[in-house]
Amino acid sequence: MPGTVTKFPAIPRHIAIIMDGNGRWAKERGLPRREGHRAGAESVREVMEACKELGVEYLTLFAFSSENWSRPESEVRALMSLLERFLRDKAKDLDQQNVRLLAIGQLDRLPPKTLALLDSIIVRTARHSAMTMVLALSYGAREEIVAAARSIAADAAAGLLDPDAVTAELFASRLQTTRIPDPDLLIRTSGEMRISNFLLWQISYAEIVIVKKNWPDFRQADLFEAVREYQHRHRRFGAL
Repeated sequence: MPGTVTKFPAIPRHIAIIMDGNGRWAKERGLPRREGHRAGAESVREVMEACKELGVEYLTLFAFSSENWSRPESEVRALMSLLERFLRDKAKDLDQQNVRLLAIGQLDRLPPKTLALLDSIIVRTARHSAMTMVLALSYGAREEIVAAARSIAADAAAGLLDPDAVTAELFASRLQTTRIPDPDLLIRTSGEMRISNFLLWQISYAEIVIVKKNWPDFRQADLFEAVREYQHRHRRFGAL
């Protein structure tokens, strides 16, 4: 529980989560997949509050991947409807908790109504400073990396950039996360041992914790347990 988590110095500054297992959670209960996605919203609330309590500065949630557009149209519509409901319901919580909202991904692929609501809450919470919650929506890391490479290549072709001046730092500045520190801790639920095209560049040195529970069953205690495991790791960053 919170009292057993060391608050300094080993609290991760940035936690990223692959929220997996909504569909399996619903299937186990004989429910439609959309009910699993709906149940997962409660886990988001608990995790946001737990991160704020611990002093985590950034929380990134993999909410909808670029590959998810290939799911049945009825499920995609349900997911967009749930996203809109989540944004409307959580806007007041974000204000009360002083949490800023950001989003990354191919946001122009979102339905206009969904994107307008998302943009309005990003603007509304822009000055909040207790924590930043980042939603990865229509997001794919390979696409993000290709877009960054394309922008650098275009500048080099136009004579605006010397190819020899391209560094890891410059490349990172072309990613959508340019103003967000890299994750220290990556959590994936449902027991799957995959990264699933999520923040491939940014998680180069992240500690990874796999949780067997499906996302709708993930609660504050599970977040605290993942942070405790992180605190027992020795991060070498390639050194001895």
